[in-house]
This record gives sequence, structure tokens and C-alpha cells, in this order.
Amino acid sequence: MPHLMPKAGPQRVIAASNFIYTVGSGLFLTAGVLYFTQAVHLPAGQVGLGLGIAGFVSLAAGIAVGHLADTHGARGVYATTLVVQALATAGFLLADSFWPFVLTVCTATGAKAAGLAARSPLIRYYGGDRPQEFRSYLRAVSNVGISFGALLAGWALQAGTLTDYQLLVVGNAIAFAASAAVLVLLPPVTPVPTVGGPRRLALRDRPYLLITALDGIMAIQFKVLTVAIPLWLVTATNAPRWLVSGTMLINTVLVIAVQVRVGRSIDSPAAGGGAYRRSGLAFLVSCSLISLSAGIPTWAAATLLMTAVVIHTVGELWHSAAGFEVSFALAPEHATGQYLGVFGLGAGLAEAFGPTLLISLCITWGRPGWYVVGALFALTGLAAPLAVRGAQRRQHTRQPHPEAAWV
Repeated sequence: MPHLMPKAGPQRVIAASNFIYTVGSGLFLTAGVLYFTQAVHLPAGQVGLGLGIAGFVSLAAGIAVGHLADTHGARGVYATTLVVQALATAGFLLADSFWPFVLTVCTATGAKAAGLAARSPLIRYYGGDRPQEFRSYLRAVSNVGISFGALLAGWALQAGTLTDYQLLVVGNAIAFAASAAVLVLLPPVTPVPTVGGPRRLALRDRPYLLITALDGIMAIQFKVLTVAIPLWLVTATNAPRWLVSGTMLINTVLVIAVQVRVGRSIDSPAAGGGAYRRSGLAFLVSCSLISLSAGIPTWAAATLLMTAVVIHTVGELWHSAAGFEVSFALAPEHATGQYLGVFGLGAGLAEAFGPTLLISLCITWGRPGWYVVGALFALTGLAAPLAVRGAQRRQHTRQPHPEAAWV
């Protein structure tokens, strides 16, 4: 079990800001889809479409803001994205129809993607000899925060009133604003001066782009927990509604306990490729078990769902650690924000296509759709090691030209 806070200094400030942020995220990750479908009464198809549109918006945000963080200072850029996300999240309270929902969720999702890219130079600069390991540590801390948020969300879900759902939204927005305020304590990172050279070096790195695409397909697995399982549990099984929060807690506790250890064991791009392969197979098994939870007694459905979430989380641990390793190890140090912004395109693809894909296959189609999704994860995992080897060959032949990263 990792300590909640590292030693005093910049790492502690980053971890504290991250913890506050994820307490708010835990509130809404657990209940966000249900807020719009059960409290606002938007159709599930419209919610999936709106989340998909938001995912497309986030695709460009990470690259542009990551480059901005490299050249103008990561701390200020990152804090700004948190403030924007807080305001957009508060706007959910006014989103009582489809287009206001799309506007607010696009703003929030774009700011989230931008923030992840802007934070990357901070992680690399203050993360010590292996920023990948610090990134794994932050993910464990994130899940401590998410677990607190999920507990509160479980209470609101069981009550199920509009006021309870709205309190979750308000809590989420406040957490984002507080997370930005904590960053005042973080020493700024001096940006690298802008010099001439080809534009957008990361977008010219085709092997890195291929890994980004594969990671994006695999990242749809995050939406299984936050979109597909809540809707499946409520509409297709006899499991109690509070188990939505329970499945999130199982996931977060395992990540808190094991993510750092798994991150330490995946210490090279080749090891990352192998972890991708194992994660794909784990997701295939978990999706198959979820599909079997429909139409059976309450105790059996709950048992199958909890078992599936445990197996899914094992796959998630491997997938996350693999992404941390290959994204940092294959990125030039002088262009961390730009490259990690490009790698964030994968998460953007998951945001864009994941909700609609999962709702269409797993919720609308039903049981067969879960098998299709599981097979997609497994095939992607099998392709990842080949892509990683190609990127390593490109890295070994690439001449170092630091000026090529800047505009």
C-alpha cells in the first residue's frame, strides 16, 4: 500500500493537488452517466453521443496545450485547465437538454485532456530518475481520492433524488477549483525557449502515433467501469444499485494497493508491450463474465459482477503501467508535453468512441456485444508488442535535434 504523500517538496504538492482533484472525480465518475440519464432524464443514446462529441473536442486540446506547457510554463497552464474544468462542471447544473449538455461536457472533457498534457512536464521534471514510477504513484493516490468520492456517490445513488445528484456535481466543481489553488505552492518549471524547427515533431513520429492509437483502443476499458457497467447493472441485471459504487470501490482499492508495484515491474518498453498483451486477455475474460450477469438471481449477478471487476482491474493495472512506461520512455525529454499531449490522443479516442461504442454494443445489443468488446481488447493487446518494437527501432535511429520540438 503506497503512502498517501511522498516526502515534502514539489512531489507532495503535486500529489496533494491530484488527491483533491480525484475526490471530486470519484463523485462524478461513479454517478456521472446516471446523473444525466436518471436525474436530467436524457436518453442513454443522447448521453453517449454527447460524450463522443466531447471526446473529439479533446483530441486537439492535449497536443496544443501540451506544447504550450513546454514553452510557457507547465504550472500556470495546468492550473488554468483545472479552473476551466471547475466552471464547466458547475455548468452541468444548467444542462437540462441535449445541446447545453454537449456544450458543458465538451468544455469539461477538453479541459481534462489539456490538463493531463500540461501536467506531464511537471511529472517529468519533479519525478526523479524514473518519472514513470512517480506517475504510477500518482495513479495510486488518485484512486484513494476516487474511493472517497465513490463512497459519497453511493449514498446519493441509493437516495436517487435530483438534489442528491446535484450535490455531487457541486462537490466535483469545488474539488477541481481547490486542486488548482494548491498548485500555488509548487515551484514553477522554467520553460524551454522557443526556437526554429519543424512544427509538431510528435505528429511526425509514426511509430509513436501507432502506439497512441492502440493505447486509445485499449483505453475504452476505462469507460467499461464508468459507462457500461452502471447502465448494464441498472437496466439488465437484478443486482442492487448500490453495487455501482461497490464495483468502483473494488477497482480503486486494488489500484491503490498494487499500481506502484506493477509500475516498478514494467521498467522497459518491451515489458510495456508484454503488459499490453496480458491486459487485453484479462479484459476479454472480464467482459465475458459481465455478459453472464443478466437474468440471474441477485446474489449470482452481484458475485459475477464483482469477480469481473477484479479481473478487469488486473488488466487495467497492466494497461496503465504499460502506457506510463512507453509514453515516457519513447518521448524525447525536451518535448515531453508535446509527446504526452499526442499520447493523450489515445484517451481522446476512448472519450470520443468509447461511450457510444459500449452503449451500442453492450447495452443496446446486449450480451453478444460484451464478447465483441472483449475480443477487440484482446486483439489490440496482441498487436501492441509489435508496435512497441517498431517505435524502439525508430528511437534508436532518430538523430537528436532538440530544436525540432518547438514552433
